Amino acid sequence: MKPDANTKILCVGVNYRPHIEEMGREVPEYPVVFVRFPGSLVGDGEALQRPRVSEQFDYEGELAVVIGKPARHVSRADAYDYVGGYCCFMDGSVRDWQRHTGQFTAGKNFERSGAVGPVVPAAQIEDPAQLQLTTRINGVVMQEGCIADLIFDIPTLVEYCSTFTELLPGDIIATGTPGGVGAARKPP
Repeated sequence: MKPDANTKILCVGVNYRPHIEEMGREVPEYPVVFVRFPGSLVGDGEALQRPRVSEQFDYEGELAVVIGKPARHVSRADAYDYVGGYCCFMDGSVRDWQRHTGQFTAGKNFERSGAVGPVVPAAQIEDPAQLQLTTRINGVVMQEGCIADLIFDIPTLVEYCSTFTELLPGDIIATGTPGGVGAARKPP
């Protein structure tokens, strides 16, 4: 799955306590939402590209929610009715560019720096909160987390995002990464 030019890609930062702690941040009061552009992502199985302007290209494995029907002002209670599917999401981060300002945009939108897919239909996932998230680099497990440990769960994210923008079929909400990112390791 490679998003088309009209796809909204909303990413949630600092949404797992271990990642908040390893990055030295505070627990947010509201979801920390930033955007990725469709051209920053490749589809499942395609190669990522480290930007030549940085040596601080990092991984962040995440679960993404794919919206299945138009969603505006959706309540938490109805949120799963608007989820069309789930997929893996690699929110590649160019850490030095990400830290230029308080906004993540520059460090999250280099061409081919992230990946998404394939999509599993929502009907095939009985309870997404029970999913385990594992990120591997060259076969080595680097991150593990349970979706139930999200600070802002999937219904909360759908409710929150559909309040400030209309979500359309194919739009993506990346739910955040657990601890274990490369930048927090010793050595990085």
